[in-house]
Amino acid sequence: MQNILVVDDDPTVAEVVTGYLERAGFGVHRAADGPGALRAAGERWPDLVVLDLMLPGMDGLEVCRRLRDRGPVPVIMLTARGDEDDRILGLEIGADDYVTKPFSPRELVLRVESVLRRGRAVGARQHGAPLLARAGITLDQAGRRATKNGQELALTLREFDLLAHLMRHPGQAIGRERLMHDVWGWEFGDLSTVTVHVRRLRSKIEEDPARPRLIQTVWGVGYRFDVPTEGT
Repeated sequence: MQNILVVDDDPTVAEVVTGYLERAGFGVHRAADGPGALRAAGERWPDLVVLDLMLPGMDGLEVCRRLRDRGPVPVIMLTARGDEDDRILGLEIGADDYVTKPFSPRELVLRVESVLRRGRAVGARQHGAPLLARAGITLDQAGRRATKNGQELALTLREFDLLAHLMRHPGQAIGRERLMHDVWGWEFGDLSTVTVHVRRLRSKIEEDPARPRLIQTVWGVGYRFDVPTEGT
């Protein structure tokens, strides 16, 4: 049974979400604030975290950062507002998805199942997969480790998957809708998710993120991974 950690200071929301997740076959642990979430994760590392953005004492962004420091874990962020800045902040620190309150508990369960299913599919595909090496970047797909010129890259789960997908198709312009389907496993969603992750990737792999040489924007289409030639 997969274990979900639900972190929300609203007992009614936490109870409803817990009930739906348990009926879907998940084991659920709950926390009402940031420190409690970190303690619960330390006692039993979750397979996924449903994390409210607005928490007392320590907000969800800081909780997500601290969890990421401990190890990889999928995170679905809950935000009380439809504010784009909140969504982008959550995505930038590595949240895999977000749901805006008020939300349908059934929709949240579907999002949880989608994120976990995508993680299993990626893991199965990458088990025993060969190294990817281009433009000084090496991805160990089985070990999920990334380096550039021998230096470790601190990539989130989704950043790693996105970079691997682009590197497997060098020179090909790939649309954001296609990336959302192939990397996130979503049939629909906010395309700013892809944009934010590309920006984060550039900040980690480009010499000058403002003038990228590796991940190129193809206007009106999406993005392309280029392998620069000597002297360019």
